[in-house]
Amino acid sequence: MGNNENLSKAERFIQNLNATNAKKLAFGMVLGFVVYHAFLHLRYGSDSCKWLLSDGRFKGDKEWQPYGCMLHKYTETDTRKCLRYLAFWDNQNHFVLIGDERLRALSLAFIDYLRSSETENNSQQTSTKATDNLQFTDYKLRLRVEYIYANEVSKHLVDEFIRWEHEEDPPSLIIASCTYPTFARGNVTEEVQRAYEKNLTRLVTTIDRLHAKKTKVIWKLQDPVDQESPTAEEWKSVRNEDVERINQAAGNILRYSEAKIWSSSNMIAAGLVDEFADGEKLRSLTLEHDVQILLNMYCNDYMNYNDGTCCSSAEPYTIIQVTTYAFLAVCASIAVAMYVRQWIAQWRGIYAYAPLNQTTEKESPIAALTSLAIIMTYFYLCDRTNFFMKENKYYSEFSFWIPVGYVFALGLFFTEDSKLTKVLHRDQTDELKGWMQIVILIYYMTGASHILPIYMHIKVLISGFLFLSGYTHFTCWWQQGESGVSRFLYRMFRMNFLTVLLCLCMNRPYQFYFFVPLLSFWYCIMFLTLSLPPRLSAQSTESNPYHYLYLVLKIVAMLSIITVLYMSEVFFERIFVTRPWKALFVTTDDDIHEWWYRWKLDRYTVTYGMIFAALFQAAQRFSLVDDSNHGNLFSKRISLTSTLAAITGIGCYITWTFFCRNRQDCEEVHSYVVFIPIVGYILLRNISGVLRTRYSTFFAWFGRISLELFLCQYHIWLAADRNGVLVLLPGFPTLNVLITSFIFVCVSHEIHRITTVLLPHALPNDWKLAVRNIIIFVILLIPLGRYDGMF
Repeated sequence: MGNNENLSKAERFIQNLNATNAKKLAFGMVLGFVVYHAFLHLRYGSDSCKWLLSDGRFKGDKEWQPYGCMLHKYTETDTRKCLRYLAFWDNQNHFVLIGDERLRALSLAFIDYLRSSETENNSQQTSTKATDNLQFTDYKLRLRVEYIYANEVSKHLVDEFIRWEHEEDPPSLIIASCTYPTFARGNVTEEVQRAYEKNLTRLVTTIDRLHAKKTKVIWKLQDPVDQESPTAEEWKSVRNEDVERINQAAGNILRYSEAKIWSSSNMIAAGLVDEFADGEKLRSLTLEHDVQILLNMYCNDYMNYNDGTCCSSAEPYTIIQVTTYAFLAVCASIAVAMYVRQWIAQWRGIYAYAPLNQTTEKESPIAALTSLAIIMTYFYLCDRTNFFMKENKYYSEFSFWIPVGYVFALGLFFTEDSKLTKVLHRDQTDELKGWMQIVILIYYMTGASHILPIYMHIKVLISGFLFLSGYTHFTCWWQQGESGVSRFLYRMFRMNFLTVLLCLCMNRPYQFYFFVPLLSFWYCIMFLTLSLPPRLSAQSTESNPYHYLYLVLKIVAMLSIITVLYMSEVFFERIFVTRPWKALFVTTDDDIHEWWYRWKLDRYTVTYGMIFAALFQAAQRFSLVDDSNHGNLFSKRISLTSTLAAITGIGCYITWTFFCRNRQDCEEVHSYVVFIPIVGYILLRNISGVLRTRYSTFFAWFGRISLELFLCQYHIWLAADRNGVLVLLPGFPTLNVLITSFIFVCVSHEIHRITTVLLPHALPNDWKLAVRNIIIFVILLIPLGRYDGMF
């Protein structure tokens, strides 16, 4: 007690740095951000279309990022798919753009984007002068785009709006933007501004009536001009102050109508003003951004692209989600009732005494499920609602390599000696899983998948997890003689508990979290292969050397079956689309090709791990290697040769990734050679006794929760099913990443702890109770399976 009183403030602060206090801080931060975003929604509304049209910023390479939502990059195929879908449901895709010459430039860009080789025979476009109207029609898509010239809010413009108001099928979307006839002369006085506002007032009622007919009306603010470059004669007198006053006048009047003010186009133009032609004409990049915004606003809510959340409604909940959250809510209610009861008993002076033989206080499963209910609510709030904001990923060399370098610097700083000396001992495998998982997370956060060398190296890291799985499970089986059903169930529960829970809570198929199905499938294959008689182990080979031959035959048979499945995709599909396990291998669209792709890519990786483990165990048996002490594995000459071979293998693979140009060909070769860099790393890491017995505690800590990190990133670190980035603090991207990363790691650690608490209750040591729990789970799964089409 006295020692604690003598501690300085800094020492007390360091003493309180632990996982428990970190998770309390994370929970407080989440509550704070919930309140903050609730205030934002109450104050500014929750319409992401308004965010899309009102604000945003430029990222590197002049990539536009709307405020608080994700922008889908519409290709020609995507656009036609959207218009075809709306036409199928008897919707008229009728777009009208009415305004001055600058809006005409946007009309031409929009028409050029919509035009396709498929539409040449049944579409028309008319255009002669810069002030002439335009029209484009595609009868297959029920598409009509019109541009009507209007350089002022005149009677002609008002009459056009009134005409549309009285039409039976008014336009789907109207975009207007104009000033007044003498705007190019400059000198926007208060009198001119008031006259402009008075003319705009005549549109308010008509716009509201068009909105009642489901017509979207957008008023595009005027773009700035480049005052420092040569400008066309008619624009020389225009100043950006005049543009701002006109835009302010439009906003003052139209904010009382149902029209949406499109101010983000003005911001895009301001950011690219140095690229204007003649100081005022919009270039292709500016127009391309504007066209993408229009398509996102019009199509996102119908197409439901995962990387397009602007103007997209939240995903509807399902019966399974309601049932799951109801169960968690009941658990939370019971836990609260138990806590209140205990508090009342203590207030009355009644205390419950624990037995003397109970050394530690164990958390009840109800309390663990309550924590899980809170966490799953946060998951749902982040990724199944529009409550928190989301942004697109952005890749740059800086954004990827700086975090990687910083993390490895931290990992090297926090190193210490291990008490274990074996090759790939527990501390070392945790370290390996940790740094691989962190690099994979950075890869997904930055969206670096389009960089082929990085993409292939990440595939090596994912394969490394499967290789380690094959190595560790084979080694455990070999040394213990028999893994047993209890260990099999233990491992399957560890791997699948969070995955199954996320499938139920987030309404995603099991295959969506592809890494866990891969691990589980190959673990089942290993268990089945090694369980078939004769049972093999280190002890059995000592008494019967022929068991080495049986081991070779088992591995050859395993490789042969894999090869047969790979050679016939049709046969593969017939096996894996068979009910009832079909639901485990298909996506939401009932498609098996994602599983085929993942399985094919790493079809031999686990077997490579098993072969490496078998060879290493045999080498130990015949005293070719010795990892029982802190010395080197081999003699000096063999160690040097092995080191050079490992460096050469890793170097050759890295070089090949830079020279390989086709992703499909790279992946095909990867399946056969992936063991080379993995085994090379293992040799470099273990040949020297000094390196083998020293490890990074920083990476090892993350390695122990690597599975939870991989699964949680989908919904509470990234967003929109890993297609975007979660935004808790808008406007500060770097600080936002630090905050979401801290909360994400704390949640992953807590889920790991909860899984440990629930494990003995779900799978007791008594096999009868374990079988009982499995039967109950299967019974509960049957109605869910029928709902999902498993039976």
